[in-house]
Amino acid sequence: MTLPTRRIGPFTVSAIGLGCMNLSHGYEPFPAEEDAARLLNRALDLGVTFLDTAAIYGDGANERLIGKAVMHRRREFTLASKCGLGVHDGKRGLDGRPEAVASTLDGALARLGTDHIDLYYLHRLDRNVPIEDSVGALVRAKEAGKIGAIGLSEMSAATIHRAHAVHPIAAIQTEYSPWVRNPEVAVLDACRELGIGFVAFSPVARGFLAGAVRDDRYSGSDIRAVMPRFLEPQLSHNLALFDRFRAVAQAAGCTSAQLAIGWVLARGENIVPIPGTRSIAHLEEDVATACIAIDPAALAAVDAIFAPGAVAGRRYPPAMQAQVDTELLPEELEDA
Repeated sequence: MTLPTRRIGPFTVSAIGLGCMNLSHGYEPFPAEEDAARLLNRALDLGVTFLDTAAIYGDGANERLIGKAVMHRRREFTLASKCGLGVHDGKRGLDGRPEAVASTLDGALARLGTDHIDLYYLHRLDRNVPIEDSVGALVRAKEAGKIGAIGLSEMSAATIHRAHAVHPIAAIQTEYSPWVRNPEVAVLDACRELGIGFVAFSPVARGFLAGAVRDDRYSGSDIRAVMPRFLEPQLSHNLALFDRFRAVAQAAGCTSAQLAIGWVLARGENIVPIPGTRSIAHLEEDVATACIAIDPAALAAVDAIFAPGAVAGRRYPPAMQAQVDTELLPEELEDA
């Protein structure tokens, strides 16, 4: 199957990629390895040509999964992974030192069973290390043939400009959906100015805009269990917004997940959403969005529902926000 394509740096990829995190990290229970492998292969069968993973996902388990499940089909997809955010000395944390970048990359290559990763991101900004030093390590990795292009994840426009001055950046990855609009502050403009592709993770808002969240009873390991907008009393307010959003999707003849992904696709030709899922049925639903024409009036209705200040609660709790360099929205600055 062939999907519409978009450009991310030097790569032509399917207009919708696959975020692989859910298979090993963040949202338990995780699928059995054979089920996860089946989903990854189904994604390739559907025409998805962009797979995204990271060293932190399951402390390397996600990279190992991809290595086992689909590397025999290596020519069919562009592979992206990330370094910088990981488990260091038994604790999750940031390490953007050049030696850490190099070490994490070598570990990733071994886990993936390959000698080359197409797109390699610095996952988060280590504020103790100049971005120029971290990017310099990625430049050396590219020169050595270990990676094909350099990306940054959850970085501000100012950091992007500094990094791009060291070496052209191919892609910026940041959370972006109808209810997370932070990239609109400055990052999307920076990407357009510099000719950088934009990869949108969590385009269905960690399942919220797919109708997967109706209460705040999460497992202890579910990352949403500490995110303010997924908790009461904010959640009830936000569920009322979702009910309006779902009604727009129904009137437009698509599912709520498809409306969310379609909204992201419509924000710019340089944007590639990478929804993640543990369900093949949901995967098929998500990927089908690439071939759906959504009425512009429905997209405008989405903007009206999620107008500035409409969503209750911040995106991250303070400890997680401290690792994010992406600009805050005006309403987030007001309650900071």
